[in-house]
Amino acid sequence: MTENTGGKHGRAPGSRGRTTIADVVVEKLAGMAARDVLGVHALGSGFARSMGSMRERVPGAGSGKSVTRGVSVEVGEVQAAIDLEIVVDYGVSITDVASDVRENVISAVERMAGLEVVEVNIAVSDVKLPDEEDEGEQQRVQ
Repeated sequence: MTENTGGKHGRAPGSRGRTTIADVVVEKLAGMAARDVLGVHALGSGFARSMGSMRERVPGAGSGKSVTRGVSVEVGEVQAAIDLEIVVDYGVSITDVASDVRENVISAVERMAGLEVVEVNIAVSDVKLPDEEDEGEQQRVQ
Protein backbone atom coordinates (compact mmCIF):
# COMPACT_ATOMS: atom_id res chain seq x y z
CA MET A 1 0.00 0.00 0.00
CA THR A 2 1.37 3.47 -0.94
CA GLU A 3 0.65 6.76 0.71
CA ASN A 4 -0.83 9.59 -1.37
CA THR A 5 1.38 12.63 -0.74
CA GLY A 6 -0.35 15.15 -2.92
CA GLY A 7 0.52 13.85 -6.34
CA LYS A 8 2.06 11.16 -8.40
CA HIS A 9 5.58 12.44 -7.77
CA GLY A 10 5.28 13.19 -4.06
CA ARG A 11 5.43 16.99 -4.42
CA ALA A 12 2.70 19.57 -4.40
CA PRO A 13 1.83 20.83 -7.90
CA GLY A 14 2.75 24.40 -6.94
CA SER A 15 6.36 23.42 -6.29
CA ARG A 16 6.98 21.80 -9.68
CA GLY A 17 8.66 24.19 -12.05
CA ARG A 18 10.23 27.60 -11.86
CA THR A 19 8.83 31.12 -11.90
CA THR A 20 10.90 34.06 -13.08
CA ILE A 21 9.88 37.69 -12.72
CA ALA A 22 11.16 40.28 -15.17
CA ASP A 23 12.71 43.52 -13.92
CA VAL A 24 9.99 45.56 -15.63
CA VAL A 25 7.34 43.77 -13.55
CA VAL A 26 9.04 44.82 -10.31
CA GLU A 27 9.54 48.35 -11.71
CA LYS A 28 5.82 48.65 -12.41
CA LEU A 29 4.82 47.29 -9.01
CA ALA A 30 7.21 49.67 -7.25
CA GLY A 31 6.16 52.64 -9.39
CA MET A 32 2.46 52.12 -8.74
CA ALA A 33 3.02 51.59 -5.01
CA ALA A 34 5.14 54.76 -4.73
CA ARG A 35 2.57 56.87 -6.60
CA ASP A 36 -0.15 55.69 -4.19
CA VAL A 37 1.54 57.48 -1.26
CA LEU A 38 0.07 60.81 -0.22
CA GLY A 39 2.65 63.56 -0.74
CA VAL A 40 4.30 61.99 -3.79
CA HIS A 41 3.66 64.37 -6.66
CA ALA A 42 5.55 62.46 -9.36
CA LEU A 43 8.36 60.03 -10.03
CA GLY A 44 11.47 60.88 -12.03
CA SER A 45 13.60 63.98 -12.41
CA GLY A 46 12.33 67.10 -14.12
CA PHE A 47 14.22 66.16 -17.29
CA ALA A 48 12.81 62.63 -17.33
CA ARG A 49 9.29 63.96 -16.82
CA SER A 50 9.75 66.53 -19.62
CA MET A 51 11.00 63.89 -22.04
CA GLY A 52 8.15 61.59 -21.01
CA SER A 53 5.52 64.26 -21.61
CA MET A 54 6.98 64.93 -25.08
CA ARG A 55 7.03 61.19 -25.82
CA GLU A 56 3.37 60.89 -24.76
CA ARG A 57 2.35 63.43 -27.41
CA VAL A 58 3.96 61.47 -30.25
CA PRO A 59 1.41 59.12 -31.84
CA GLY A 60 2.35 55.49 -31.42
CA ALA A 61 5.19 56.25 -28.99
CA GLY A 62 3.58 54.62 -26.00
CA SER A 63 0.34 54.39 -24.12
CA GLY A 64 0.32 57.35 -21.79
CA LYS A 65 2.24 57.99 -18.60
CA SER A 66 5.16 55.67 -17.96
CA VAL A 67 4.71 53.80 -14.71
CA THR A 68 8.40 52.97 -14.57
CA ARG A 69 9.72 56.55 -14.92
CA GLY A 70 11.98 57.28 -11.94
CA VAL A 71 12.21 53.61 -10.95
CA SER A 72 15.16 51.27 -11.37
CA VAL A 73 15.52 47.80 -9.90
CA GLU A 74 17.97 44.96 -9.55
CA VAL A 75 16.17 41.65 -9.38
CA GLY A 76 17.79 38.39 -8.36
CA GLU A 77 16.22 34.98 -7.93
CA VAL A 78 14.74 35.71 -4.51
CA GLN A 79 15.64 39.34 -3.73
CA ALA A 80 15.20 42.80 -5.21
CA ALA A 81 16.77 46.22 -4.63
CA ILE A 82 14.84 49.30 -5.74
CA ASP A 83 15.90 52.88 -6.46
CA LEU A 84 13.27 55.61 -6.75
CA GLU A 85 13.50 59.25 -7.74
CA ILE A 86 10.51 61.22 -6.48
CA VAL A 87 9.07 64.72 -6.44
CA VAL A 88 7.17 65.58 -3.26
CA ASP A 89 4.38 68.08 -2.70
CA TYR A 90 5.30 71.24 -0.83
CA GLY A 91 4.34 71.21 2.85
CA VAL A 92 4.67 67.50 3.52
CA SER A 93 7.35 65.95 5.70
CA ILE A 94 9.88 64.52 3.27
CA THR A 95 11.11 61.97 5.79
CA ASP A 96 7.54 60.80 6.48
CA VAL A 97 6.78 60.53 2.76
CA ALA A 98 10.01 58.60 2.14
CA SER A 99 9.20 56.23 5.00
CA ASP A 100 5.64 55.69 3.70
CA VAL A 101 6.95 55.09 0.17
CA ARG A 102 9.44 52.49 1.44
CA GLU A 103 6.76 50.70 3.43
CA ASN A 104 4.26 50.70 0.55
CA VAL A 105 6.79 49.59 -2.08
CA ILE A 106 8.21 46.80 0.09
CA SER A 107 4.73 45.55 0.95
CA ALA A 108 3.54 45.58 -2.67
CA VAL A 109 6.60 43.91 -4.18
CA GLU A 110 6.90 41.24 -1.48
CA ARG A 111 3.17 40.46 -1.61
CA MET A 112 2.72 40.44 -5.38
CA ALA A 113 6.10 39.19 -6.61
CA GLY A 114 7.15 37.06 -3.65
CA LEU A 115 10.61 38.64 -3.65
CA GLU A 116 12.41 39.84 -0.54
CA VAL A 117 13.08 43.56 -0.92
CA VAL A 118 16.52 44.18 0.60
CA GLU A 119 16.52 47.97 0.11
CA VAL A 120 14.51 50.87 -1.26
CA ASN A 121 16.71 53.90 -1.94
CA ILE A 122 14.86 57.18 -2.45
CA ALA A 123 16.23 60.33 -4.05
CA VAL A 124 14.02 63.40 -3.67
CA SER A 125 14.79 65.42 -6.80
CA ASP A 126 12.28 68.26 -6.44
CA VAL A 127 9.44 69.81 -4.47
CA LYS A 128 6.22 70.72 -6.27
CA LEU A 129 5.23 74.23 -5.16
CA PRO A 130 1.52 75.10 -5.14
CA ASP A 131 1.86 77.81 -7.82
CA GLU A 132 4.11 75.80 -10.17
CA GLU A 133 2.77 74.34 -13.38
CA ASP A 134 3.54 70.71 -14.09
CA GLU A 135 5.86 70.08 -17.00
CA GLY A 136 3.74 68.98 -19.88
CA GLU A 137 0.74 71.03 -18.76
CA GLN A 138 -0.30 73.56 -21.31
CA GLN A 139 -2.22 76.69 -20.51
CA ARG A 140 -5.37 77.13 -22.52
CA VAL A 141 -5.82 80.39 -24.33
CA GLN A 142 -9.38 81.62 -24.33
